[in-house]
Amino acid sequence: MRALAALALLALTTACRAAPIPADQRYPAGTPFRAQYRTIDGTRLRIIDSGNGTPVVLIHGIGASLYAWRYALPPLVAAGYRVVTFDNRGFGFSDKPAHGYSTSDYARLVVALLDSLGISSAVLVGHSMGGAIAAETALRHPDRVRGLVLIDAAGYGVSWPGALKIARWPVVGAIATSFRGRWITGRILRSTYAVPDKVTEADVDQYYAPVPDPDFGRGLRGVLREFRFDSLARGRLASLQTPTLIVWGDGDRWISVRTGSRFARELQRSAFVVLPHTGHAAAEESHDEVNRLLLDFLKEGLARIPENVALAAPHEEP
Repeated sequence: MRALAALALLALTTACRAAPIPADQRYPAGTPFRAQYRTIDGTRLRIIDSGNGTPVVLIHGIGASLYAWRYALPPLVAAGYRVVTFDNRGFGFSDKPAHGYSTSDYARLVVALLDSLGISSAVLVGHSMGGAIAAETALRHPDRVRGLVLIDAAGYGVSWPGALKIARWPVVGAIATSFRGRWITGRILRSTYAVPDKVTEADVDQYYAPVPDPDFGRGLRGVLREFRFDSLARGRLASLQTPTLIVWGDGDRWISVRTGSRFARELQRSAFVVLPHTGHAAAEESHDEVNRLLLDFLKEGLARIPENVALAAPHEEP
């Protein structure tokens, strides 16, 4: 059955290959933001660094890019924050080396990015895999993280959609990730929404844009092989004192809302908010509500821990 499923996937992805959108149409084209490249910890990363004030670092999830934060960037910058987001190692238009995808590798990369940008500490906002990276960074380097926002975060495991399950298999996975089409990109993206029709063709274009890169499959396989999506499952978060906002979609099919409850139970200084009619990609599907929660957290801290996490340390300037 596995072989039949793999062959079916290959047939579909091969048949639905499409040319990616031109470089001059890729996000952040047409916006006030500009991307730059920096080599961080040996990896060339595509980065947006915009605004002044308290640094807020946005970390996307598996298969995504800085496009995932298109709705968060403008209001955060307008509210007076320095916002940094980037295509993480192995994704988007950043480098996709053969190795360097363990949870500790990504935490080290975040700290190296902060160092490169002259940021002593920041609020880390992580979605899905990015949430696990943000939490791991806070556990290893608590002095560098003044606040956490975990949005449908990994760390206790993931219920993979069929295409990514196949990509995790030895041998067959290597074949499957070498044949990638726009159709399967759209199918996976829509699975992250509670209301799949909210995903536009333009969204699929932006998510598909880096997929034809010859190294894309190598990066994806590296992540699926090396990254521990259950790295927080041993009660490690109980010792973390970082103020944390946990946001979850009630219709998340990738990571159950019960996992959000587990984060809330283990994190001593946390607030847990469940968004109705929202799937795994809460910051995209319910962006207005997520942005409101994020700005309230930055300005006021946790409702039951009245402190302003964004003013917990002096402002850094670019």
